[in-house]
Amino acid sequence: MSACLVCGSDRASRLFRASDRLYHTTTKKFDVVRCGDCGLLRLHPQPPAEELRLYYPSNYWFSPGENAASRLEEAYRRLVLRDHIRFTRQALRPMHSKRPLLDTGSGGGLFLRMMREHGFPAVGLDFSPEAAGAAWRHQNAPSVCSTLDCAPFAPGAFSAITMFHVLEHLPDPRVYLRAAHRLLESDGRLIVQVPNRASWQFRLLGRAWNGMDIPRHLFDFRSLDLEKLLECAGFEVVRRKYFSLRDNPAGLATSIAPFLDPMARRVRGAAESGAERLSKDLLYFALVLGSLPFAAAEAACRAGSTIMIEARKQ
Repeated sequence: MSACLVCGSDRASRLFRASDRLYHTTTKKFDVVRCGDCGLLRLHPQPPAEELRLYYPSNYWFSPGENAASRLEEAYRRLVLRDHIRFTRQALRPMHSKRPLLDTGSGGGLFLRMMREHGFPAVGLDFSPEAAGAAWRHQNAPSVCSTLDCAPFAPGAFSAITMFHVLEHLPDPRVYLRAAHRLLESDGRLIVQVPNRASWQFRLLGRAWNGMDIPRHLFDFRSLDLEKLLECAGFEVVRRKYFSLRDNPAGLATSIAPFLDPMARRVRGAAESGAERLSKDLLYFALVLGSLPFAAAEAACRAGSTIMIEARKQ
C-alpha cells in the first residue's frame, strides 16, 4: 500500500469498489480506500498514466455549438460561472497587480473569456491540445497546452492561479501546488476548488455521489485535507466557500440522474434529435433547480458538495 498523500501513513482499508458511472469509458472496477490514520480517500492502485488517459474522452470540456440547445447551455454556463468570477475578482481586487491570472485546467476557455470581459488579463493552461485550441477558437482566450510543473512561464509571472476541479485528478497534487507557489508573485493568490468528501451529498449517496467521478478522481478531499496540503506547499488560507452555483446543485442532479447530464450525454455520443436534446436539457435543468434548496442548506452548514479556497502565498 502506498503512503498517504496527507499524513504519510501506509495503513488503509478498502471502502468500496466502483466503475465509471458517468461517461461509461470502462467497465473495470476500481478500489477506493480510506487512510487508516487521517481518513483521506483515494483510488488504489492508481491507474498508470497511459491507462488513465483512456478514461478522459476527447471532448471532456464545454465547447459551444450553433444549435438552440448549445446556445441555451452556454447561456446557463455563463450564468452559473458568475459565482466563480465573483470569488476570483474579490481575491484579485485588493492586490492592484498588473500581472495576469493563470487558469489551470481551463478547458474550452469560457472562464478565461469572462474574466477578460471584466478587465482581468487571463491565460489558460490545459493538458489537452484540443481544449487549448477550443479556447483560442471559440472564446478568443489565450491558452497553453502543458502541465503546470512544465509550463513555459517565469517564476512570479502571475498575480493569481486558479485550479477549479484540478487537484483531484492529479497523481500527486503537491506537484501542482509547489509549481503554483513558484509561479505566483509575492503575496499572489491561489484559488482552489475540489469536491467535498465531507458533504451531505457524499454521506447520503456514497459511491453514487457525482463528486467521486471514478476513475478520473484519484483523491477525495475534505477541507482539512486540502488545507494541510496548502500549508505544506507554503500557502496560508484566507477564505473558504462551500457553495458553487455551477457545481453543487448540478452535482446532486447528476448523482440522481446521470443519464440526463448534458455533458455526459455528449461525451457518450447519445443519438438525439435537436428537439430530444433540448427537452432532456430542460428536464435536467429542472432537476438542478429542484436540487438548489438542499445544496444551499448543506453549504450553510459548511458541508457543501464543493470547497473553494483562497490561499495567499507566504
